[in-house]
Amino acid sequence: MLEYLKVGTIVNVHGVHGEVKVIPDTDDPNRFKKLKKVFLVSGGARKQVEVRGVKISNKFVILKLEGLDDRDAANLLRGTELEIERKDAVKLPKDTYFIGDLIGCRVVEENGNLLGKVEDVIPGAGCDVYDVYDEQGKNIMIPALADVILKVDVAAGEITVRLLPGLREVYS
Repeated sequence: MLEYLKVGTIVNVHGVHGEVKVIPDTDDPNRFKKLKKVFLVSGGARKQVEVRGVKISNKFVILKLEGLDDRDAANLLRGTELEIERKDAVKLPKDTYFIGDLIGCRVVEENGNLLGKVEDVIPGAGCDVYDVYDEQGKNIMIPALADVILKVDVAAGEITVRLLPGLREVYS
């Protein structure tokens, strides 16, 4: 399991006092209001900064970060990812997982047949979809439905699935 979880990406500046505009990687941007610190991640480096202010604006989160006091300094952070320590993450409801914990998990059918690894999780209106690739680069999209996802073992890095008939024909 990951020690740090990505919570968003800085995409722009906001105003002239060093605030940054963030696209959140969460289904509830209001979670940012509880953060006291975040880690700026860029080029493999991780730097902790204190959160001094949070505003929610449409689909964006506006953050005021410690030490960021002008537009030019904030502009240099475009594209920087924001992470938090796992211990600071919200507690998830049963049978829900952090996307970062699912990425890289092996996906196997209940008979043990390896389908591949999760490369991405695509949020959907009805359910998320796991984008899975095998070693030959063959792709299968697996809906995160109770009838399909039988078991998720994040610690072991494995997801057990039962392909429904329509999925099997697409994959075969």
